[in-house]
Amino acid sequence: MDAAAEAAPPRPAPPRAAGLREPGLRRPPQPLPGRSLRVLDLPAGASLRLEDVEGGQRIELAWLPAQPGGIDPLAALGLPEAGEGLAALLAEAVPGAAACRALLEAQGLSLADLTVHAGFGPDSPAGAQLALQLPAAGWLIVGTPAPPLAPDESATATPIALWLQPAPGQALPELPPPLGPLQDEWRIPAGTARAYMVKAGEYVQVIDVAGRQCSDFQAFARHKLQAGRPVALDATLTRTLLGQAYPTPGLPSKAFDAEGEALLELVQDSCGRHDSYATACSPRYYDDAGYPGHANCSDNFNAALAPHGVPPRLAWEALNFFYNTQVDAHQRLSLDEPWSRPGDYVLLRALVDLVCVSSSCPDDIDAANGWMPTDIHVRLYPASARFPRAIAHRMSPDAPPQFTRETAFHARSAAAGARFVDYRGHWLAAGHSSTGALAEYWACREAVTVMDLSALRKFEITGPDAEALLQWTLTRDLRKLAIGQVVYTAICHPHGGVMDDGTVFRLGEHLFRLVCGDDRTGLWLREEAARMGYRAWVRSSTDQLQNLAVQGPRSRELLKGLLWTAPDRPTVEALGWFRFTPARLGHARGLPLLVSRTGYTGELGYELFCHPRDAEALWDAVWAAGQPLGLQPMGLEALDWVRIEAGLAFAGHEFDDGTDPFEAGIGFTVPLKTKAVDFVGREALLARQGHARHQLVGLAIDGHSVAAHGDAVFLGRAQVGVVTSACHSPSLQQGIALARIEPSLAVLGTALEIGALDGQQKRLPATVVRFPHFDPDKTRVRA
Repeated sequence: MDAAAEAAPPRPAPPRAAGLREPGLRRPPQPLPGRSLRVLDLPAGASLRLEDVEGGQRIELAWLPAQPGGIDPLAALGLPEAGEGLAALLAEAVPGAAACRALLEAQGLSLADLTVHAGFGPDSPAGAQLALQLPAAGWLIVGTPAPPLAPDESATATPIALWLQPAPGQALPELPPPLGPLQDEWRIPAGTARAYMVKAGEYVQVIDVAGRQCSDFQAFARHKLQAGRPVALDATLTRTLLGQAYPTPGLPSKAFDAEGEALLELVQDSCGRHDSYATACSPRYYDDAGYPGHANCSDNFNAALAPHGVPPRLAWEALNFFYNTQVDAHQRLSLDEPWSRPGDYVLLRALVDLVCVSSSCPDDIDAANGWMPTDIHVRLYPASARFPRAIAHRMSPDAPPQFTRETAFHARSAAAGARFVDYRGHWLAAGHSSTGALAEYWACREAVTVMDLSALRKFEITGPDAEALLQWTLTRDLRKLAIGQVVYTAICHPHGGVMDDGTVFRLGEHLFRLVCGDDRTGLWLREEAARMGYRAWVRSSTDQLQNLAVQGPRSRELLKGLLWTAPDRPTVEALGWFRFTPARLGHARGLPLLVSRTGYTGELGYELFCHPRDAEALWDAVWAAGQPLGLQPMGLEALDWVRIEAGLAFAGHEFDDGTDPFEAGIGFTVPLKTKAVDFVGREALLARQGHARHQLVGLAIDGHSVAAHGDAVFLGRAQVGVVTSACHSPSLQQGIALARIEPSLAVLGTALEIGALDGQQKRLPATVVRFPHFDPDKTRVRA
């Protein structure tokens, strides 16, 4: 090689691709919950993969060939024959049992005619998999047997994930199965729109087929169209009537036309992110962008609505399903790719006879449809159908959606006048029409309250390395936790930020229960167990353990005559703070419970854990025993007041991923000097100890003004902190707040101001005070 060639610069590399990770666009597996059955109709050549998601969950399988004498593909796997688990599930009428019975009856068979095989088991690790190849068509019955979970045991039932891979040349169904009996359905190809009629009471399901595709929606009351008055849905009026003065991405619970008539109500939403206030795309948008004549939703609406006597518009206001826009601090709109995954949908119920129009947006010049417009599918269900109202939650981006569910106390809460809100995927009472938040507050402070807290996440941590796993992942020293004791702990990221908080119950030498706030905490614990090589299982028990909080100065008086404990266990009167014991309702053969002296109110209080089948009986017994004592139901609104007065931390307020325990006011959960083993976040917390960027303080606000979460705290013109939680304290008769501020100002008596409006035009005078604001020495909760 000559010198000139050696001196030539290297050839530059081509531009790099975007390199995006898009786990949300993968189709999620089908979940099979613990203690349930599933019948799978499988074609020849298909393959099936099953995963024991959390570990330790036995499955039982039986094969019915489509043709008599067919080969049993389960036999080729060498799986042992099972016991009576599948038969027990079928007899208990668990979810899926009816479909299984129908199949067996149609084939003229019983379960005794089939060979039942067992897979996985109590020792299978989280993520264990089983693959099945199907040489011929048939039906596979899959069951996840487990005994009902006792409150003082850890034998929970957990889900199995199923992935179906079709034979070469066969395609997976591109749409989720119908929600119920279909009345009609149709496809809206990309870049088009269609008008259709819906009668009062009927349901409309708008489905994003491939994911990240917007669909504009409009509706008109037919009786007004017939009278020559095409009055459309009005987003501004809808937003105002529902108390949303500013645009917020999402969907309204009801949608109103410009004359204030309610046309539709939202029933289910599996996406959770929409733009319900902008217009459909119009010719002007594309003209100004240099694409004159581009297809657009407004023109498509005009064409679809013309046969119904609706005059054209230059730009149509619409409910913009799956459209992802944001409003910045200066009220400017921006957009990004939609949040919707393949099969995501919105389900609406017509309140009057309607003419509706739906589009599949043709926008391909920006990220509105992920740069590639695809189809929208619409399904119509009869008025006789019944669908629960729910919003979807996902534990991870590629997890299947899980809709808002009712706790086992739901019917009793409803009978007490509950106003339900979605709290972390469960319907919980915000308050009660029979009492009101103020009466509920005073009942907690002066008498006794009962509250459904079953939405708290519960995980059973078991195995010979259970303690080691918790020592590694939690800030507390679990070696000092005795059987029968509870401890409050922080759970931190490696950088020291708080991931979650919770309470840990020690049920046995190798048996622990974590009660926390987030499903992802359990997922992370399983990942850490696998990474560190710990022989420990982290299995969810949230839906198999319901918990009822009985709080207030008369809570002990209520429970002492209601609960029976064994002679070798402490009575309710003797149960110490942060201790628990197994108990029975009423007598030695009463329904089993676990009672802990814990709570989230700053008052003397207890939590009662039971199996869902016993929940209503437990509520009824507590309710009857509490009436002479002034018992009232309590909702989340009153709970927020008492926990702020008690100085108790709340996720997303006092702590988040960017806040360490010292800044969150829960530094007492980090025993850096006495915990002799390493744990996640220890190095970061060592560096931060004594050098916190902020300190949590209590603020007393002059007068009756009330601050809000996120309000800035000022010293003169300088912002020195932020309000994390605030309320008007009924007991103290003034506004109070918890705030993270500059540590040098966290001196009792320091005068500060809380900014409202732009932080400069309106100030609320505030003073740093001792907190908890109410009962700072915790004499009541320790009583």
